[in-house]
Order: sequence, then structure tokens, then C-alpha cells
Amino acid sequence: MSLFQNSVLKKYLQRLDQKKVDQAWEVFSSHFHNKEIQENIRAAKEEQYQGEFLIDLFVKVFGYIKNPSPSFNLTTELKNVKGAKKTDGAILKGDTALAVIELKGTKVTDLDKVESQAFGYKNNQPGCNYVITSNFEKLRFYIDNAVDHEPFNLFSLTRERFNVLWLCLSR
Repeated sequence: MSLFQNSVLKKYLQRLDQKKVDQAWEVFSSHFHNKEIQENIRAAKEEQYQGEFLIDLFVKVFGYIKNPSPSFNLTTELKNVKGAKKTDGAILKGDTALAVIELKGTKVTDLDKVESQAFGYKNNQPGCNYVITSNFEKLRFYIDNAVDHEPFNLFSLTRERFNVLWLCLSR
């Protein structure tokens, strides 16, 4: 289910800094549309690629700064406020998680099965509004609840859908 009304989406897409989005698209498509890289990602185990996935997508394409760099706004293994569980990644503003990221390998084809785990992390991060789940090929973006999400297939993403992904993930 789509998160956005077409008229609202169109309005925000018209406001994009096209030069910045063009540069990000080049980086994104040269990596995620490369057939050899796709096969290597499909062959990799979750643990082998999850850290690199955060770098390949969130750092190189969307400009986040990953911990331990100074002024980082992307981290891995963020511990829940209560309990010992940790999300695979999180987008931060200061000490607050704005989004939690739950990653699985490409062998997990049904991202519905990841929702409860991801929202369990979100619910243990005060101030967190967004959830991102991915199996490195497919990505889902949620706002506040698991009812609606915006789905993306990173390996076949069109330029038009990339613009929507940019709206969801750019900082």
C-alpha cells in the first residue's frame, strides 16, 4: 500500500534538488543495478553484507555519516532503551533514533515476517517515527505503523521510483 497521496507526492517531487538527486541516482544505479553485484548480494549471508549495505545505500547514496565518524547520524546495533535487543541500524538525530533499520538476507523473501521485529525496536526508541526493513534487494519504508508502507525493489528500481525513495530516505 502506498503511503503517499499522488497530489502530495507530486508536489514534493517537484521541489527536489535535481542535480543532487541525479548524482545520487548515478551512484545508486551503478551499484544496485550491476548484475554481478546483485548476484554477489544474493549469495551473501545477512551478516556478510549488512554493514556494507548501510554504507552502499545510506552513506554513498543518501549522504548519511556512519559511526564512528565524527558527527555521525547512522549507527549499527542500536540497543533498545529497555532490554538487550538491538536493531541492525538506526538513523539518528543527536541521541534519538528517527528510524530503525532491520536487515535480513535475500533468502528472506517475505518482508511481512520482519515487521513485528522491526516495530518492536521502534517501540523501544522514544521519538522514533520511521521503520525501514530490507533484504538487500527489497526495501520497505514505514511511517509510525505497520498498516501502510512504501515498497521498493532496489535491483530494478526506476528513476521515477528512485525519486520517491529519495524523498523517504534523504537527510
